[in-house]
Amino acid sequence: MAENALQLAREDLSVAARRLVAARQGDAALLYLCLAERGAAEPDALRAELGWDAARLDAAARALLSMGLLRTSARAQKLPPPETALPEYSRADVMDKLESDASFAAVLREVERKLGRLSEPSVRRLLGLYDYLGLPADVILLLVNHCAERKAERFGADKPPTMRDVEKEGYAWAQMELFSHAAADAYLRREREKRARFGEYMAALGLGSRAPSPGEERYLSQWADWGFPPETVALAYDKTMLKCHELKWAYCNGILKRWHEKGLHAPDEALSENAAPRAAPPRKGGGKNAWMKDYA
Repeated sequence: MAENALQLAREDLSVAARRLVAARQGDAALLYLCLAERGAAEPDALRAELGWDAARLDAAARALLSMGLLRTSARAQKLPPPETALPEYSRADVMDKLESDASFAAVLREVERKLGRLSEPSVRRLLGLYDYLGLPADVILLLVNHCAERKAERFGADKPPTMRDVEKEGYAWAQMELFSHAAADAYLRREREKRARFGEYMAALGLGSRAPSPGEERYLSQWADWGFPPETVALAYDKTMLKCHELKWAYCNGILKRWHEKGLHAPDEALSENAAPRAAPPRKGGGKNAWMKDYA
């Protein structure tokens, strides 16, 4: 498998260390350390640096892959958009997969239980998530449930997501390398924590308790990622209203982006941005003409 560039998966260092120690595979640990220092690396460069032959490098790479610490070559590349990337699966492809892969057959049953009977094009989309993107069965079920919850929030429980909705979100998950149940579950927890702040942000913007639109959510999500409390968002809103006389999302975002880049997140930090500098304390000594020296 080590014929293409190798790159580590995004994983917490402490988690990676526990997996490496538990595996007790020295070559895998050495390859991990080498990649952690170099980033992505070609096999020839790795073999030269480590003094290994191709078989030894391949074995270590497979060990890291089995631990979820290595990106496969397909995952290491930037995925194209769904409109151009989905393979042309035929009905025969789908039937062969259903007959030969019990896991995919089980996923299809569970998804249809959640979303209703899928059309043939929708089943092909599901196969693309499973076969082409490589999302495991348990991750796909988390994905579908997540999409259903988001759709219900906006349009009610009687409006389930389409497989097109699920596919678009699935590509986003693949880009974020959510290829395990643990990684997907951790992402969903972070998303729930962020979304819990959206109501406070909307109130700070004078928008009451209404749900934000998808475009507005992108701004709110970014502000949550930057770590702003609603009180600081309210200050940015005040500045926006003074300048624009209405809420301009891009202008308000620009203020918060500037504060974030300066490390000003708490309300008092943001207020101090334009505070007048303190006057220098008067110098001691120098006699009655000391002021003249200071002036000069």
